[in-house]
Amino acid sequence: MESQDHPCSSLRSEWSPRIPLLFTEVRMESQDHDDQPSDRYRAGRVRQTSHSFHPLRPVRSKDVLSYPGVAIVTNSVRYCSTVFSQRSPPTITSISTMGEDNPASLENKTSGGNTSKKETEVKDEKTSEPKENEKSNAKDKGQKSKPEPRERPVRKVEKRKLEKSSEDETAAKRSKAEDEQNNTDEPAEDLGKTDNEDFIKKINQRRTDVCEDVSKFKFNKKRVRVISEEEDFSEDSNGVVYWMSRDQRVQDNWAFLYAQRLAMKLEIPLHVCFCLVPKYLDATIRMYGFMMKGLAQVEKECRELNIPFHLLYGQASKSIPAFVKEHNIGGVVTDFSPLRVPVKWVDDLKNALPSDVPLCQVDAHNLVPCWEASPKLEYGARTIRNKIHNQLGGFLTEFPPLVKHPHPPKTMPKLTDWKKADMTLEVDRTVPEVTWAKPGSQAAYKILQSFCEKRLKHFATQRNDPNKQALSNLSPWIHFGQISVQRCILTVRLYRSKSSDSVNAFIEEAVIRRELADNFCYYNKHYDSIKGAYDWAKKSLALHKDDKRPYLYTRDQLEESKTHDDLWNAAQDQLVLEGKMHGFLRMYWAKKILEWTNSPEEALAFSIYLNDRFSLDGRDPNGYVGCMWSICGIHDQGWAERAVFGKIRYMNYQGCKRKFDVPGFVLSSSEHSKIFIVRFNFQEDPPATQQLLSAYNFQHVTGYLLLKTHFQRYQI
Repeated sequence: MESQDHPCSSLRSEWSPRIPLLFTEVRMESQDHDDQPSDRYRAGRVRQTSHSFHPLRPVRSKDVLSYPGVAIVTNSVRYCSTVFSQRSPPTITSISTMGEDNPASLENKTSGGNTSKKETEVKDEKTSEPKENEKSNAKDKGQKSKPEPRERPVRKVEKRKLEKSSEDETAAKRSKAEDEQNNTDEPAEDLGKTDNEDFIKKINQRRTDVCEDVSKFKFNKKRVRVISEEEDFSEDSNGVVYWMSRDQRVQDNWAFLYAQRLAMKLEIPLHVCFCLVPKYLDATIRMYGFMMKGLAQVEKECRELNIPFHLLYGQASKSIPAFVKEHNIGGVVTDFSPLRVPVKWVDDLKNALPSDVPLCQVDAHNLVPCWEASPKLEYGARTIRNKIHNQLGGFLTEFPPLVKHPHPPKTMPKLTDWKKADMTLEVDRTVPEVTWAKPGSQAAYKILQSFCEKRLKHFATQRNDPNKQALSNLSPWIHFGQISVQRCILTVRLYRSKSSDSVNAFIEEAVIRRELADNFCYYNKHYDSIKGAYDWAKKSLALHKDDKRPYLYTRDQLEESKTHDDLWNAAQDQLVLEGKMHGFLRMYWAKKILEWTNSPEEALAFSIYLNDRFSLDGRDPNGYVGCMWSICGIHDQGWAERAVFGKIRYMNYQGCKRKFDVPGFVLSSSEHSKIFIVRFNFQEDPPATQQLLSAYNFQHVTGYLLLKTHFQRYQI
């Protein structure tokens, strides 16, 4: 039996024994390293410890990587059920990390603080003088050996300059015209670093500057289409229903605004209904938890605006007609999704509603409504780009505010029991919710603010580098409709004077590419099948269907990151742990699945399954089109023919290495990169060890060192 003083006794009830750990013995290398990326990773001597107490068995074979001065054996260690055993606590005699700390700075930390300040200062002075001399000598040498510039052909240079200047002028004219059309030629705001409350206040102020409420706003009727045969709302009714589905927010929601406009005109109450289905495709508790926490915030905000929120259970075709009959509703407004299941929900509701109750649909997700952007399936971005840009003037406007409803219901419903709602779900609960992404519109505004102030300036040049912080990271909130893409564009455009290239690049990604994905899923009923590919791609893939694959993996092996490719494994780990994968890596990730599976059909099914199961923004037009682009060449062209891929665009490991620091990403993003390297000594345990544990965020438990920040990822 363990005593009460045992380090593990107080933690046994709180911590699960399923803790991923990796203990490795490392020999520190003494050679100097420069800062050149090509010389950054060097081999070192590594061997895995085999102490008798070691409780874990690595799942994957070892891949040797190295870091400046440190070599590490990386293993993707999964769960292992282990009960803590009582042993004498160890002492760390050397430690090195693969995180943000400089390995060279660990010398003093591991020495237990024995080095005096004077010795450190003298050492620094001795080492700094030669470096300064080397720099000055290199500088002088560089000035002396500077070659004279070579002459270039005048005609070619002039031609390039003319072409570039004409392109710049065209882009500048287009952006200026858009600003003039949308009344954005106002004095530039002070958009420096502000706290989130000020950021949100400015957005609220921009809404109220447009008009007092939506009844005084010139609503673009092209946003709306009537689905039912009946078009007129009854004046004798007692309410209007907004069936919220894809766009789960209160403000900046064209469908919600249109419903309030109708209710104000008829002077009747406005109700919001959300239909919770127990299961949706491959969505897990990770997605349902994010969605339901966001809906709880929607309910709170609705009640503050005299608008009752009703959580209905089951299919809309059954629950909403019953609600309409019970509350004498005069009409239903809903939002738009191009996907197969939501389209069927709308069709079923249309057939189930009484014939005298109209059903209207508003595209509150896209800037230009999907049916207005193009009446047909577009081949690619180049064919839809001008169609969207030509219509932005009529749709890219500031939102009016959704205000406190002047016609409240006689009684407000009780608050939703969200615990009871959770119990009705029939979803996989083994995929835990993520901690980095907080649900709701307020959290989305924080992400938008940080993007505009910190990452937007790098978006144009660094968005394809997974090691750089350049992406917006807004996709989870956009997918669940907790923030409007149009609000993102309106906010980002205010930074055009500071980062014009990045603003234009973001508009291309968030508007053109996103609406192209909706176009594909709306007009192509086989958006998630090889049948939906172009003819040239289907023929090419069929010709190479029986080609020999270099590796073959099952779906379970892919899900558990058990491949030979450390970059692919790191990307999959990022998806599994964080619920999001870097955009550039998604392309590489899906194309490798095509290369490592039995057929294109199997590859597409695997990639969609993994994306829908783990990604917060899965089950989305962007996700389906991303997989179809990678595997079936959608919105792309034929390339040089090769084995397995045929004419589908090819991506490989070496190409990624040329674009970004692959080993750096593997170390910083993989599951195993969060594990520190430790060497144990069971003879003594000086106080310096505890200081070291505290400095590196470790917890000392019966001979084991557990990384605290790793616990949240596994809900331990």
